[in-house]
Amino acid sequence: MTRALVTGLGAITPIGNTAEEFWTNLVNGVSGVTRITRFDPSDLPVQIAAEVKDFEPGRYMDTKAARRMSRFAQFAVAAARLAADDAGLELAEEERPRAASAIATGAGGAIDTMSEMQVLLERGPARVSPFYIPTMAPNMGACQVSMTLGLRGPALASVAACASGLYSYLEAKMLIETGQADVVLAGGTEAALHPLPIAALANMKALSRRNDEPEKACRPFDADRDGFVFGEGAVVMVIESEERAKARNAKVYAELAGGALSADAYHITAPREDGTGAAQAMTEAMKRAGLTPADIDYIAAHGTGTPLNDASETLAIKMAFGKDAERLAVSSPKSMVGHLLGAAGAVGALAAVKAVHEDIAPPTINLETPDPECDLDYVPLKARRMTIRAAMANGFGFGGQNGCVIFRKYEG
Repeated sequence: MTRALVTGLGAITPIGNTAEEFWTNLVNGVSGVTRITRFDPSDLPVQIAAEVKDFEPGRYMDTKAARRMSRFAQFAVAAARLAADDAGLELAEEERPRAASAIATGAGGAIDTMSEMQVLLERGPARVSPFYIPTMAPNMGACQVSMTLGLRGPALASVAACASGLYSYLEAKMLIETGQADVVLAGGTEAALHPLPIAALANMKALSRRNDEPEKACRPFDADRDGFVFGEGAVVMVIESEERAKARNAKVYAELAGGALSADAYHITAPREDGTGAAQAMTEAMKRAGLTPADIDYIAAHGTGTPLNDASETLAIKMAFGKDAERLAVSSPKSMVGHLLGAAGAVGALAAVKAVHEDIAPPTINLETPDPECDLDYVPLKARRMTIRAAMANGFGFGGQNGCVIFRKYEG
């Protein structure tokens, strides 16, 4: 069976607008959480978020095209361009029908819906943008990447809440293994920072309210955690068939070994407290990757910083890994970048790929008072150099959608 390899990395995140900058700051424990600047949050109970800084669409795409894209699609195109450049990806005309995009999202252009609704109410129907529909549609991240880079294979756009980003890598692997594509630009993107979702999530009591200490707000697995931090950004990777990568002597970061999906079938927002749904995805992912619990060294956890998620994920890891759970290094990128919703799984996947490639487990910052219910090795406060043969990335979404993807060192 054709193997799927990671040959290029691109990232637009709250802690860096390249994959290398993201990784350097992740390893060094740099927080990207600040007071919100995209709008005035003074009237909101939650006034902090993990925003992308210094993003200029014109660096990555035609300015006119950028004006007709939602911010989430701009992020996707930027990250895809960075990944393609990193991979040294050049497509001959005859290769383009076998080059695909798989860009997942959670909210798509939701902020455009809110802004255009305000235009409709305040200025009337004649002033609503004619580009509203092709701007807000969730598939436009994948389609804009396809159009910008000239990818004429499938353009896939999964919407699976906070597990969305991981779906894209399973789709990429499927396209390559079934011979539908030789190369896939895959990842997740999200840009939904707006007063409405902030207010809704605050009323749900899902968000941290540490407005006075933004950088300490996201505290996965800590006894004093009080919710997640809203974030935005995108991660895209070049996933390439082994044959194509070898033919052009491409650098390889890791092999996309396998993954799996499951559903909790339980609740619209809460995970199963016993972790069975998440454990099912992890167990099946290892089986599909041809690996055992003893083969995995690091997990980029979902680790949101909410009381329910962190406790149930801990139970799920124990259930899936048995005695091997005690030796695993587990950490949460969200402690630094916040929760990027539809892009969260892609951020975790990037952390897993870099962990395998660099033999470093990034830390979980703000883990100062361990929760007795969260009793695994969460790499507290400081990164750890260690041998990482294979790494897992977890993502669990509202509605009970669970995703798990595994990357391992490539030996070819």
